[in-house]
Amino acid sequence: MATHTVVNLMEVEDQAPKFGYAPNLESRYARKSLELENSGLSHYRVAPGYRVPFGHRHTEQEEVYLVLSGSARVKLDDEILELAQWDAVRIPPGVMRSFGAGPDGAEILAFGAPNTDNADIEMEQDWWTD
Repeated sequence: MATHTVVNLMEVEDQAPKFGYAPNLESRYARKSLELENSGLSHYRVAPGYRVPFGHRHTEQEEVYLVLSGSARVKLDDEILELAQWDAVRIPPGVMRSFGAGPDGAEILAFGAPNTDNADIEMEQDWWTD
């Protein structure tokens, strides 16, 4: 019996088209594909200048966003941070968050723990309005 799981993130289904966010956003949620029990992993590709149209917060889960390429802006409650390639930001539970890409677009990995199966999430459409 294998003790590990290998998944190519580009083979994980892009969920963004189901919610009308394509072609500006690709969202690949790999938690189930990787059989993660205690954490989560998501991959995003964001078109230049595009901002995710909702904010969310977790009551239990801590997240880390890592910019793999391009640049991004992340809004954490009332603070906006500029992130460059290889910048990582830790976001504690309870903080409302959203992100968008800089002028060259962005590729972002998001890590979250503990795995709450999204039972702890609160979402707000049109949260980042400036």
